[in-house]
Amino acid sequence: MLTSLLIWLEQTPPSVWVREYPSILGFPFILFLHTLGLAMLAAISVGIDVWVLRQQVIGRALRMTGVIRVMWLGLGINAVSGVVLLIAYPAKALTNPVFYLKLLLVVLGVYAVQRINRAVFPDGLAVMGAVTVATKRWAVVSIATWAGTVVTGRLLAYTHHVLFAQDLL
Repeated sequence: MLTSLLIWLEQTPPSVWVREYPSILGFPFILFLHTLGLAMLAAISVGIDVWVLRQQVIGRALRMTGVIRVMWLGLGINAVSGVVLLIAYPAKALTNPVFYLKLLLVVLGVYAVQRINRAVFPDGLAVMGAVTVATKRWAVVSIATWAGTVVTGRLLAYTHHVLFAQDLL
């Protein structure tokens, strides 16, 4: 049943287009967008994490609304491009445990970002006062999850055992 669904999905026009379009605007461009979205999300998040780890006390208000919006835009780009990449090679991703580890790391990373943003930047403005140990722990978790996301994302190209659903038959 699942194999039939994967075969059908691989044969849909969007899936075929992404895989076989003979231009840089096909698969390479979608992969570029995915990398760009992750860079926007992870790099800004890690930058904020490092800043949080270096602070004992936030002594002045710091407006971060625009930076945080760019970070969430990166998540949106990543989500859309990730779905398109999944549609292109559904069996390759959905049969690979590394794919599920990557998704778990992304969810944990986004959760860590939300925890830090709520603690340090409610309403986009840094709250003056002490940075808690819990917030610093979330910053460490965030750095680790984004590093893990990058590593598992790269490993996806090399750890699959199935490329197309027909290989499951």
